[in-house]
Amino acid sequence: MDGILLINKPSGITSRDVVNTVSKKLQTRKVGHTGTLDPLATGVLVICVGKATKLVKYLTDTYKEYEAEVILGIKTDTADITGKVLKEESVIKSKEEIENALKEMQGTYLQTVPIYSAVKVEGKKLYEYARENIQVELPKRNVEIKNIDLLDYRVEDEKTVFRFKTTVSKGTYIRSLVEDIALKLNTVGTMSKLTRTKQGRFTLSECSNIDDELKLISIKDALKDFYIVEVTEELEPKICNGAILDNIYKKDLIVFKKNDTILAVYKKYDKDETKIKPDIVF
Repeated sequence: MDGILLINKPSGITSRDVVNTVSKKLQTRKVGHTGTLDPLATGVLVICVGKATKLVKYLTDTYKEYEAEVILGIKTDTADITGKVLKEESVIKSKEEIENALKEMQGTYLQTVPIYSAVKVEGKKLYEYARENIQVELPKRNVEIKNIDLLDYRVEDEKTVFRFKTTVSKGTYIRSLVEDIALKLNTVGTMSKLTRTKQGRFTLSECSNIDDELKLISIKDALKDFYIVEVTEELEPKICNGAILDNIYKKDLIVFKKNDTILAVYKKYDKDETKIKPDIVF
């Protein structure tokens, strides 16, 4: 049983919980996800099953689209509404001020990884430091905010609440983005809702609920946006044995298939750019 599943993760459970549920349903341990969603978050969670687990790095190295809700005037230790409130104040900002702040976030910037995350520092996950009240220097990452737009705006209980939609690069934390937007507005803020609406080419409308019948997408269909080559009988044994080949295709990444079966994924050889070498052999 090999392929991928598109799950609309419900709020209140972890991405690992979804993996465990799928593993039990399909009676296989070879299951993995392609990008963690916070327990608070909902939306697109791409699950790889069987041989498709080899594809995780290709499915994670893509842009992701999110819709998030922000409450200005509240700061928590987790950077979302589930955390302990560290600061609270009345904040009234205009729609124009928020739109300007969002516009300033567009582009590439150095983002601080939140303390409540699974990123490791010296072999230990950051959330473990947080739970033990140990101070640690938080790593920073270059991230790209490809686009960001205001969806909704309101004022309630002397606080400004707004929703935005954004497309971001791999490794971007929306919780951190929310805090950085609030900083642009000279206040604090926290994420109150989050939905991943797209990962790569996979959209929320394609996803099933975890309790629905699970429908596997084949490896071939999962890779249909890649450069695919139908192999000849002469080339097939070379591909299956992982031979280094001439890059007559002039591509950085090539998927080789025979009929409806994916045989391997090749990539440009770092030591000789005129060659390609196997990255995955199925």
